[in-house]
Amino acid sequence: MPPLVLASSSPYRRELLSRLRQPFEWAAPSIDESRQTGEPAEDLVRRLAREKAAALAERFPTHLIIGSDQVAVLDGQVLGKPHGFKRAHAQLSAASGKSVTFLTGLALLDSGSGACQVDCVPYTVHFRTLSSEQIARYLNAEEPYDCAGSFKAEGLGISLFRSTEGSDVNSLIGLPLIRLVEMLDQAGIEIP
Repeated sequence: MPPLVLASSSPYRRELLSRLRQPFEWAAPSIDESRQTGEPAEDLVRRLAREKAAALAERFPTHLIIGSDQVAVLDGQVLGKPHGFKRAHAQLSAASGKSVTFLTGLALLDSGSGACQVDCVPYTVHFRTLSSEQIARYLNAEEPYDCAGSFKAEGLGISLFRSTEGSDVNSLIGLPLIRLVEMLDQAGIEIP
């Protein structure tokens, strides 16, 4: 069985991958994550997931490398990581009473053969109608400034939702495990 590598520095993705009880290493890929002009959000996350995995292929030449990338889409616009209170407040205010779709790109690269499986897994969050004060209290409590969409679904962010829909709740956190297990199976790794 080729060893697994997670091409990410995200502690959230590492925690998710550890649920599969397979040994893995992780390393941060160094790529340009800029969106290309006119690039649809789904194409963006697929490309970045593939590029993240490929960025580690030389360092891990006989491995299965997992790449993942995520964007949040509201009213056709891609929401990035807020990196601060003001932008996070604006993002959550815009999402109040609306639906945000999270697109998670997933790639599994066999660095030995060059074979690469790539997919995009959507997950939609329907937000409650939120007051400015509720948003501020949430942001001060959790400081989700490194998260697309300005919340942590695995934490207090769940209190912002009216409902969710999708095939894999893990994709909301950044690593769609159900689809990953299917990809690993196709690569010859059976879980459990």
